[in-house]
Amino acid sequence: MVSASKLATTGAAAAMLFFAAATTACRAAAAESVAAGWDALPALLASIQAPAFPDRQFAVADYGAVGDGKQDCHQAFAAAIEACHAAGGGRVVVPAGDWLVRGPIHLLSNVNVHLEKGATIRFSADAADYLPLVLTRFEGTELMNYSPLIYAFEQENIAVTGAGTLDGQAGPKNWWSWKGRGGPQQESAIQDLGRMADEGVPPAERVFGEGAQLRINFVQPYRCQNVLIEGVKFVNSPMWILNPVLCTNVTVRGVTVDSHGPNNDGCDPESCRRVLIEECLFDTGDDCIAIKSGRNADGRRVGVPSEEIVVRNCRMKDGHGGVVLGSEMSGGIRNVYVEDCEMDSPDLERAIRLKSNSRRGGYLENLFVRNVKVGEVSDAVIRINLEYWGETGDFPPRVRNVFIENVTSQKSNMPLYLVGLPERKIENVQLLNCEFKNAKKPSVLEHVEQLELRDVSQPRDE
Repeated sequence: MVSASKLATTGAAAAMLFFAAATTACRAAAAESVAAGWDALPALLASIQAPAFPDRQFAVADYGAVGDGKQDCHQAFAAAIEACHAAGGGRVVVPAGDWLVRGPIHLLSNVNVHLEKGATIRFSADAADYLPLVLTRFEGTELMNYSPLIYAFEQENIAVTGAGTLDGQAGPKNWWSWKGRGGPQQESAIQDLGRMADEGVPPAERVFGEGAQLRINFVQPYRCQNVLIEGVKFVNSPMWILNPVLCTNVTVRGVTVDSHGPNNDGCDPESCRRVLIEECLFDTGDDCIAIKSGRNADGRRVGVPSEEIVVRNCRMKDGHGGVVLGSEMSGGIRNVYVEDCEMDSPDLERAIRLKSNSRRGGYLENLFVRNVKVGEVSDAVIRINLEYWGETGDFPPRVRNVFIENVTSQKSNMPLYLVGLPERKIENVQLLNCEFKNAKKPSVLEHVEQLELRDVSQPRDE
């Protein structure tokens, strides 16, 4: 067992210490924990079932929609969805064409909005089109805000599927300009929202929307069951793209996300249980996949973790991280599985990333990663940082039981960056059969207990 709380991280001696073998007892205990975790995966996968829909078709054109890219189809889409729902469910069909929608699409139970090949739905970039306000989350805090582009509240058996494209039409002149220096009102609103959450103001009284410039997410099922997003492509999102919140039984399959705006995370399950993300391509302006569970006081108030989440057979290109846990993890994250993924881009910063701080708090436990091929990342291949943003508070997060197996990388700045807190060390991290080629620097290890490295190497090409 390697205790890394004071391990030096520079020079040849540090490299030798870093790749030291663990004791036999620690190896045996860690191997037992890994086996138990992966053995639970088949039953978890069997419990995640995509919803099925009645064999009924509701073509949006039959409700007045025109796919010429000019006529507003918002009311026609809403009418088709309502008719499908009232009939007991089925498929709302969007054929090839350019469909302009000036307002949100609100899904109802037992409705699958299906985009045929050649179909593009273009959403208005006028924030006023997304009124009235709905209960939503902004970066993990509940509030009343503009509706997400696609939204569902307390529905079941819902889907967006097909071979078409959904275009949020966000860009530097509209939604994206609300971020940072381009939108000072957003920063003020973020502070106001955080203060309300800290003071216990009920979410229904946290009223934002017009003038506040808090951007909206692309797809957000809220308190829903049995959700399917399959096959479609998402581009130009105002903010996070796929953000199920407080949902159970979610499948995201065969989706392409190509959106490079600020905070354009690809898929952010938040306080969700039983989620499968597979066979997707993420090329994003922020984290490709980021698992979350609420922010600060509001995350602790809701108190619902994200758990039983599987990511497999996905490709990650640009982004801040490939598979990320946090930083809004105040409700906790546990039992996450990542396998058979490929991550590669000079503009991908990390492959596996865990982030929190003592203001966010929460816990991350039981992360299982295996068979991940990393081409190039610009920072660390595996990064755990409990000093994220330098924020401090009274809620030191707990990170424990992280198992990494058969991970290879071809180029990085460093293999590992594992930084815990003096008062709450990172606990029980195991790497088995991993190879980190052509890393520029040694790893950084601070405040880590029970670190095992077995068959781990850091070779350099001659």
